[in-house]
Amino acid sequence: MEIVDARGLGCPKPIILAEEVLSKINEGIITVLVDSEVSRDNLKRYAERFGYYYEIDQEDSFWKVKIVKGYTCSIPTTENKPSKKLLLIISSDIIGRDEKLGRILMKAFLETMIAIKQLPDVIFLMNTAVKLTTIDEEFVELFKKIESMGTEIFTCGTCLKYYNLEEQLKVGYRGTTNHFVEGMFDFNKTVWVG
Repeated sequence: MEIVDARGLGCPKPIILAEEVLSKINEGIITVLVDSEVSRDNLKRYAERFGYYYEIDQEDSFWKVKIVKGYTCSIPTTENKPSKKLLLIISSDIIGRDEKLGRILMKAFLETMIAIKQLPDVIFLMNTAVKLTTIDEEFVELFKKIESMGTEIFTCGTCLKYYNLEEQLKVGYRGTTNHFVEGMFDFNKTVWVG
């Protein structure tokens, strides 16, 4: 069994390292060590996507994610079909170029989705859109309403760090680049706004 120590590494490095090792074997077990919940969850989704059996054990300050490849006798087979219809990626805190008008348009866009109950399965916010789930209280309330209606909300962790907003996330979860990369395959449709 090979051990991949990915502690201290940000996304998507733990998955890249796991994939490098798994690509070299037809059958076997690897254990990936990670020290963030985001990396743990990303490895879990990775294993599920490719039909690998996995186990997660927590140590004092890190997780051991064991991934089993090639032993099909205990792994249920499922087709990898999109189970969700729509991923919405918002990449700006405004729509268009004019800041004042763009803010009005963004608010109207979100309010319309709420009013007509036409919501995506997942919303991923990146770049300046991270302000909408952190420091912009008016929009935080809109996103809380959207979340309460069943939409999962993720805000880009790299972007939060870049804008020094990591501690100010008020709705949803910290997300990674995996969310929008997976959107290309796991959703029937991906829409970008911003």
